[in-house]
Amino acid sequence: MPAFVFPGQGSQQPGMGRAWREHPSWDVVEDASTVAGRDIGHLLLDAGAQELTETRNAQLATFVMGLVVLDAVERLGIEPTACAGHSLGEYTALVAAGAVGFEDAVKLVSERGEAMQEAADDNPGVMLALSGADDETARIACRRADGDVWLANSNAPTECVVAGRPEEAERAASIARELGVTRVRPLAVSGAFHTPLMAAAQPRLRKALEVTTFYPLAVPVVANVDALPHDQPEEWASLLSAQLRSPVRWRQSVICLADLMRTGEWDGDQLFCELGPGGPISALVRATVPQAATLTIAEPDDLDKLVTRLTGESPEQPVAAADGHQGERLYVSERLVISPCAGIFEPPPEVTPHALPDAAGAGSPVGIGELLGSVSGTEVRSPFAGELMGLLAHPGERVQTGQPIAWLRSY
Repeated sequence: MPAFVFPGQGSQQPGMGRAWREHPSWDVVEDASTVAGRDIGHLLLDAGAQELTETRNAQLATFVMGLVVLDAVERLGIEPTACAGHSLGEYTALVAAGAVGFEDAVKLVSERGEAMQEAADDNPGVMLALSGADDETARIACRRADGDVWLANSNAPTECVVAGRPEEAERAASIARELGVTRVRPLAVSGAFHTPLMAAAQPRLRKALEVTTFYPLAVPVVANVDALPHDQPEEWASLLSAQLRSPVRWRQSVICLADLMRTGEWDGDQLFCELGPGGPISALVRATVPQAATLTIAEPDDLDKLVTRLTGESPEQPVAAADGHQGERLYVSERLVISPCAGIFEPPPEVTPHALPDAAGAGSPVGIGELLGSVSGTEVRSPFAGELMGLLAHPGERVQTGQPIAWLRSY
């Protein structure tokens, strides 16, 4: 299976959601708008380039666009071997890996965008992409500029980003040209991200991280900060906080993902699937690992390409559950309860996921028709009598029609 990679701020485009407006995964936009208290549909359909450049808008729009594409891919039953995301895209990667529930993730990204917008307003800065420069060349240019400018992104062997106060950043870019840089391009962002100028945003982000629940990851996510795979939930609050003012080690992260797909328990083809607007990440992957295959999923038509690439066959329509009382046989006495619809899963208050089963290995008694939770207001009741052994969806997770959400051992 492929690695899923997600783009960050700067990849947003006016009208990037229009192709998805009639797709079932557009429900994600409506759900996210409710959680965030904002009209995200407007940002994806009608907002202009200037409005989308504002950090509070760009981050929420790009993140939700990535969730729409992720939702569409998950409807096909395709899962990753590992994930990574560039800057903001790391949050989408964590959702894909099951580390953060849908509602928590939307709230967290909303807070991050607001915090970074405030920091950028207080400390104006720019980000400049340098083509034809490696990391050391960029660092030398920043040191020689002798001011508030730093290496912010290590993107590919000959592409990186410097960021800082406008005058110092331009001075570093001028020096970089003297050192052989072939092109300097300003990024469509409103601050010097991943530099010390973002320090003012950290307290607000940390506060949001403190109330975010992180779950065990289904697959590892390679972190921006150290370019290493992490699958323990307790590591991610500090990684995301540090990421705010640390360089994004994307080139190194791509190499790590390629190694994961080539060796060890994640053995498989080196296929990188970029999920979200644009396609800039795929270009960076190809520049870093030329032998790897890339596929950008930015519009519904791209889904067919993904299925064909993985199976050699055309995709089939997903089968929807007929009602809310369906189960699937696992073994003679074990069954799954599946979701009757797409939406956000919430268990009832009396069900504590981490207390199942108990110390003796027994589950909670469940009768036929007993409430196991709800999916966006639609009740999910057990079609079996038995013991509830575990929940297969996290509270706040967005699930698909037919996705298993509970595991029962029937009497």
